[in-house]
Amino acid sequence: MKPRQHHCANSSKQCLRDRKSLTSCSAVMHDIYTLFPSTRKGFFCLFSNKSYKNLNNHRSGEKGMLERIGITKNLGWGFFGVMLFMMGDGIEAGWLSPFLVESGLTIQQSAAIFTVYGISIALASWFSGVCVDVFGPKRTMAIGLAVYVIGTAGFITFGFSTMNYPVMLLTYFIKGFGYPLFAYSFLTWVIYKTPQNKLSSAVGWFWFAFCAGMMVLGAWYSSFVIQHLGYINTMWTSIFWVALGTIFALVINRDKFEKKNIANKREAVKELLKGITILKSNPRVAAGGVVRVINSLSVYGFPVFLPMHMAENGIETTAWLQLWGTFFLGNIIFNLVFGFVGDKFGWKNTIIWFGGIGCAIFTPLLFYVPVLTNGSIVMTSIVGFIWGALVAGYVPIGALVPSVAGADKGAAMSVLNFAAGLSTFVAPAIALAFIGLVGAEGVVWIFSALYVVSAIIVKCIRVPEEDLAQQKVIPVTS
Repeated sequence: MKPRQHHCANSSKQCLRDRKSLTSCSAVMHDIYTLFPSTRKGFFCLFSNKSYKNLNNHRSGEKGMLERIGITKNLGWGFFGVMLFMMGDGIEAGWLSPFLVESGLTIQQSAAIFTVYGISIALASWFSGVCVDVFGPKRTMAIGLAVYVIGTAGFITFGFSTMNYPVMLLTYFIKGFGYPLFAYSFLTWVIYKTPQNKLSSAVGWFWFAFCAGMMVLGAWYSSFVIQHLGYINTMWTSIFWVALGTIFALVINRDKFEKKNIANKREAVKELLKGITILKSNPRVAAGGVVRVINSLSVYGFPVFLPMHMAENGIETTAWLQLWGTFFLGNIIFNLVFGFVGDKFGWKNTIIWFGGIGCAIFTPLLFYVPVLTNGSIVMTSIVGFIWGALVAGYVPIGALVPSVAGADKGAAMSVLNFAAGLSTFVAPAIALAFIGLVGAEGVVWIFSALYVVSAIIVKCIRVPEEDLAQQKVIPVTS
């Protein structure tokens, strides 16, 4: 007597006889495994080995839900983890400086704390990509979590509690290494694992998660929790959020990464230094770094003089803060949009026309619109929203530069990450250097001209496809 077969096993055999049922069952199982890969063993009891194998074979070559929107399925939880980590990191961004001043520090001392923080961010950004090549992304991201926790706990416990200024400088400097080693290492991981035709979309999803966490969720959460826990306890909760983000990015995310085979310490040092040496060995990567610096010039330059300009034209500080949030709402949304546009319209075309030329037009327009409209909040909001969206037109640079770096994608990402941090210094420096000579209006036009320069630079960066096309043409013309 044959053993009685499980009812679900019989159902799967019927699915094999009926192509429609097979497609439906396969699609459901595939999407479940895409979103929750750890459930594979739990569902295994529902299907026999043979039927499960046939279902997978039928679905081979079809794209999962995440892959259809530009996210490599094994990395899906990592994007969510980055958003939570950046939410934790952004908790104190909007209130720490005035809080320190109210607690007894001078404005200069508070500014110095954020200056050393910026320096550590720039350094960690530069080496995040090559650290992925040498140590792997999970280890590098774990180091990012560790230094973040050490820096934050040290700042609160040993620095702020006793108002020990040197300790506050040191611990906030240490904290600055945290998020670049975590977030930018994950970005490098994404660059390595994403197919070329989806690379711009994946980069767009990264910046969407990054900005939504730091600029929106962190500020929103902080504004509510401070009322109940106070400033210091709210800052303590940042450790919970970065730890939770790490669990999603490193534990629940089960993707595996094969790091480079490095024989000895000498090779390891050589790999780490590629973040610097690639600037000379690959001028196209260096050019991409320059474009990345120009990308954020108005973002970090405007706060130096635009609030005063708005106030002079009838837009007070509170209204300006609301406007600034509106501008970045456009930026966050279009980080995602231009990721998809870059894959369809072309990386270079998207950067040139939407990023370079678009910003060259709307950067001065944002300066002039409150003058021409007598401080109209509505018109300034519309123009500012478009400006924020066009700044996101540079998203495909994160796909373009690694594509011209060959096997040294980690080093290329190090250059881009450092350039992103460098713009936080370059933009205010340009504003401060020229505002006395040409005024705020002149500085805006300098930014506009540099955006045009960035478009020209991108036009001159040859991607691998253009190199191949040129090689095919040469034999014909010779």
